[in-house]
Amino acid sequence: MFLPDFIDHTNLKPTALPSDIKKLCEEAKTYGFYAVCVNGCHVSVAKEALKDTKVKIAAVVGFPLGAMSTKAKVFEAKDCVENGADEIDMVINIGWLKSNQFDLVRNDIKSIKQAIGNITLKVILETCYLTPSEKEKACILAVEAGADFVKTSTGFGNGGATFDDVILMKKMVGDKAKIKASGGIKDRETALKYIDLGVSRIGTSSGPSLLN
Repeated sequence: MFLPDFIDHTNLKPTALPSDIKKLCEEAKTYGFYAVCVNGCHVSVAKEALKDTKVKIAAVVGFPLGAMSTKAKVFEAKDCVENGADEIDMVINIGWLKSNQFDLVRNDIKSIKQAIGNITLKVILETCYLTPSEKEKACILAVEAGADFVKTSTGFGNGGATFDDVILMKKMVGDKAKIKASGGIKDRETALKYIDLGVSRIGTSSGPSLLN
């Protein structure tokens, strides 16, 4: 197990400058991280900074609230891919989920997956706002819609990843989807614990300190 292979090195701050994104990419190259994760407006900056490297680019869609229309999310996802994104991290529509509008939630995810084709799609559940039964249902809907990953958190809610949430998510998706833990993961011991629990990716802005 090589820890950098699990890390999406992340800067999603609204105040991030192009220079900050370039620094993020340089760190990703230095440490050999799997990917960087950025807002859509920075995808082209990351693409240029990472050319001729193996580092992937993940772009967030419907971030951080998930409350945009499906049509808007689809347009955003396609735009990110056209600008060079290798993966899309979309936020689930939390209000639709909590009001039992499951067909809308499933279609929201499915529409993006259909629009981006073979591009990896991660579905952010924002677990801090969900009950255990809602987390279970969100995992089921994501798998039914063809998602490649379920992901715990945006890092902008009132809580991030927890071990209990990852255990629940792994129980629900099994081998049908991978899991990304994100939000509040700031030390190596915690990251390794998540990997032991079955996550395939760690979203963190603390990648270098996890390795040093």
